[in-house]
Amino acid sequence: MNIAALIARILLGLVFVAAGASGFFLFNHPPPAPPGLAGQFQEVFFKSGWVLFVDGVELVSGALLLANRYVPLALTMLGAIIANILVFHFTIMHAGTPIALALAACWMLVAYRFRASFAPLLAAKA
Repeated sequence: MNIAALIARILLGLVFVAAGASGFFLFNHPPPAPPGLAGQFQEVFFKSGWVLFVDGVELVSGALLLANRYVPLALTMLGAIIANILVFHFTIMHAGTPIALALAACWMLVAYRFRASFAPLLAAKA
């Protein structure tokens, strides 16, 4: 289980460092918009500058995972990003759903390894 979590952590780190860095390079030249709502969403995402915030979070989180430092913090930040990726693919653009599910599975595997760090969040009383 530890080897699988290690592989999943490194894979997540690589994916999100690459995705985060690419967003900064694509900001002024976004890729061609997909058809329909996904294209409208992409247009707002890039024109509003929201992409810079999301890609910044992805880049920092991915770097933390690769460095094996503050992994629970990185997982917390990526949890929100992955949740949004899943909702986007479930509701707007179904084509990327398998990749989104694979990212979520990797996240769950790594989060399970660090479950003790998340246990206080599930306490009924502080």
